[in-house]
Amino acid sequence: MSASSSPNEPALYSVRDLHKEYQMQGVTVPVLRGCDLEVKHGEILSIIGMSGVGKTTLLNIMGLLDNPTSGELIYSSGEDKELQGCDLAGLGLSKKCSIRNRHFGFVFQFYHLLPDLTVIENVLLPSMISLSYGKYNSQRSRLEERARELLDRVGVLDRSEFPPSRLSGGERQRVAIARALMNNPELVFCDEPTGNLDTSTGDRIHELILELNRELGIGFILVTHDEGLASLASRILTMRDGRFEGQ
Repeated sequence: MSASSSPNEPALYSVRDLHKEYQMQGVTVPVLRGCDLEVKHGEILSIIGMSGVGKTTLLNIMGLLDNPTSGELIYSSGEDKELQGCDLAGLGLSKKCSIRNRHFGFVFQFYHLLPDLTVIENVLLPSMISLSYGKYNSQRSRLEERARELLDRVGVLDRSEFPPSRLSGGERQRVAIARALMNNPELVFCDEPTGNLDTSTGDRIHELILELNRELGIGFILVTHDEGLASLASRILTMRDGRFEGQ
């Protein structure tokens, strides 16, 4: 159901023997216990499982929002030759931030839109972060045009000058999706993107993800309890006790 990829095509992103432990009051608490995963270009992948099994932790580590205790994150970007076969886990903070901003998008359950910015300013944020002040200003007209195109694609262009407080939950999530796409990511990480929405609104978000995958070839990794959302994927993996079933 997702954009096609050849079974023999090299993985866009490979997770190898990933472990994550936390220290709580002097006690070591293992969360991830040796996860292995390969994600293809343009794939929709769903990760399901009970609460507390490590799904969000895995997503945060893959998205470079958190660090693993051990293991490798091998990324083979189609656009950045410097990243071919690079282990992202071993990079410094500034390099990780740059990769996260240029290659990945994020959609969260509670949207994380900045309340003091308008809708279009929220969508522009990834560009504001990636460019210097001078470069952003020199490209502002083009970037604003792209932001409006994205808002139009997700169906909320008429809300572009609104603050997020004036939007419904479904509209806020559409804005969050537009923001995730602003820098042309190869992969979008979605953590319970319909978890805060009613069924009808959630179904419209399902349709939007499929449309974006089909028309733009963007890959999506979906962490979800939503069976309807999970069913969109070409693959569904179940996590149990910090690893995928069958590993």
